[in-house]
Amino acid sequence: MRKMHRVVVFAMIVTLLAGCAGMLPSAPEDRPVSDNNAVVALMDSARTDVAGGKPDAAVASLERALRIEPRNPRLWQELARLRLQQGQYQQAEGMATRSNSWAGDDKALRAENWRLIGEARLRRGDHQGAQAAFDKAATPGN
Repeated sequence: MRKMHRVVVFAMIVTLLAGCAGMLPSAPEDRPVSDNNAVVALMDSARTDVAGGKPDAAVASLERALRIEPRNPRLWQELARLRLQQGQYQQAEGMATRSNSWAGDDKALRAENWRLIGEARLRRGDHQGAQAAFDKAATPGN
């Protein structure tokens, strides 16, 4: 009975992940990351590095951009996304949380951050925390 329960929970998690994968937007390249040309150039460089399979170089570019604009929630979110891809789930969650702290009333950005947090928690095995984050992402005004 207990084994069956685990199988059902696992199947639910896989289904949830599959659904969230479709909900998780790719990098929001259509939204301006900043009015600062240096920050935009560094973000472009980071995206090029990611596409070229150089995540460490991308991280360096984003960290330089964050030294210019430390309160830019889109930069924090991009760095969280990279850390998630690198398997650094605790850092990804922290950076998405920081992005939310600067996101103001940008509900779409906040929802994306909650989905990143949920994904990071899920990959760490924190299923309840992940579900709470996904629920928060789906809550209007999160």
